[in-house]
This record gives sequence, structure tokens and C-alpha cells, in this order.
Amino acid sequence: MTITVVGIGLIGGSLALSLRKNGFGTNFIGVDNDEIHRSDAMWLGLVDEVLPFEDAVCKSDMVIISIPVNVIGKTLIQALDILDCHGNGKTVVVDMGSTKKGICSESENHPRRSQYVASHPIAGTEFSGPKAAVDNLFEGKKTIICDRERSSAYALNTVCQMYQSIGMDISYMSSDIHDRHIAFVSHISHISSFALGTTVLNIEKDEKSIFTMAGSGFSSTVRLAKSSPETWAPIFVQNADSILFALNNYIRQLEKFKLSLEKRDSEELKKLMKNANEIKRII
Repeated sequence: MTITVVGIGLIGGSLALSLRKNGFGTNFIGVDNDEIHRSDAMWLGLVDEVLPFEDAVCKSDMVIISIPVNVIGKTLIQALDILDCHGNGKTVVVDMGSTKKGICSESENHPRRSQYVASHPIAGTEFSGPKAAVDNLFEGKKTIICDRERSSAYALNTVCQMYQSIGMDISYMSSDIHDRHIAFVSHISHISSFALGTTVLNIEKDEKSIFTMAGSGFSSTVRLAKSSPETWAPIFVQNADSILFALNNYIRQLEKFKLSLEKRDSEELKKLMKNANEIKRII
């Protein structure tokens, strides 16, 4: 199987490594607008060759789109158009985007829509680029496949086999429900981390003190603040409605903590924290 990876960064590069390691795919083609990324991907052995987008799609049995969400929809349509022109009826296209509703809406009326599978592997680090790729990024993690009824049985089975080959657990839901839920369990976490990181940098001007006094709790909380703005700004915009709903609820909880602190109300603080402790039943 020849697999093209469009966007050879953390996710795309890690996926290529994992698939190669687990024997899913025999030839990997890279497509990337960044010349340094193309060079690094070849040097690191993430891909066997790099080609222009159209040439790569024409040669592929599977096209994996792993680029910022604001350009996935356009790129997806271009890939499906190429398949349409060349009659590639068995080529499967799958995206890795962290938002799904907008991307699925853009492609819903395309004649080759059934060859596309909308997916979101829930894995990552705060790093980016080909040099951040690791071959065990996805093992034991979850992936979401959305609107599976719009994909052909062949395309869906192929993508499921791909994810299963690298040890991922697959769940299914609609793209609309995915975006609502992911706003709470992922996107709001990144906003919180960015906001906390900015707050500390604005107030604590002594970098040595931050380094000396920051414990593991702070480090883990602000880890996501190191994430790529080029990746996350489009995600926030694409899922703005769901994120705003989540953010407003989060702010209300912060206000409860603030009010309890202003009142020096220890019992109310304990109550708020005990309520939050219930999360351990789930995670």
C-alpha cells in the first residue's frame, strides 16, 4: 500500500513512523509546503519520497491529511477532485483534524465523499514539526471517527484497520457531537494553559524565580502553552461556538472560586473541590 501524508509534522510524521513500524503500508510519500519539513522528513526516514500534491495523490492508495484545520477542507476537496478526474475509486482519504463539523460540511456534496473518512486521533504533544515525530504516539490512545455512514464500507474498514494496527481504540459519533464534546475535554484545556502561561509571564518578571519555584503541578498545567499557535488558532476559530459555550461555563466556576476566596470561605472552597474530585470516577 502506498500512503501519502500531507503535512509531515508531529501527527503526520508520527503516524507514518507508527504505520511503517507496524507493517501497515509499504511506501510513504510526503507532501509539505515547508522545504525544511520536507528535508527533515526525508532525513529522519519518515517518508520514502516527497512529491507535489497532485502527483502524490495520484500514486496513493491512502491519503492522510494532517495540516491545520482551516485548510483541511480545501485540501480534502482538492484530493477528492483529483481522485474523480483520474477515476481512483479505491483510494481512501482520511483527515486528522481536531474539529470535524466544518470539514465534513465542506465535503458533504462531493461525488467522491464516500472515499473520505473523517477522523480525530486524540494524541499529541506540545511540540511540532517532523523532528517531534515519535513512533509510539498513538499506542493505547483513542481515535474518533465521525459521520461513518457517509463513508463507504471499504474506506471505513481501511481506516479502522490503519488505526487498529497502531494500537488505537476507535469510537464513533457525529461531527456535531464531536465538536461539542472536544471543546470541553481538549480545546478549553489549551485555552486555560495559554491563559495561565501568559498570566505568569506578565506578573512574574523574574524568570529565575519561576524556574526555581514551579513544581510539577504548574509544569503539567502550562505544558500545553508550548503548543503551536499556527495549529491551535485555527482550531479555536473553527470550533468557536462550542468553545465559547465551554469557556462561559468554565468562567462561572472560576468566579465561584474567586467569590469564596474573597469571603475567606473555607467550607465553600472545600465543597467546590469535592465536587471537582468526582472527576476521578471517570479519569
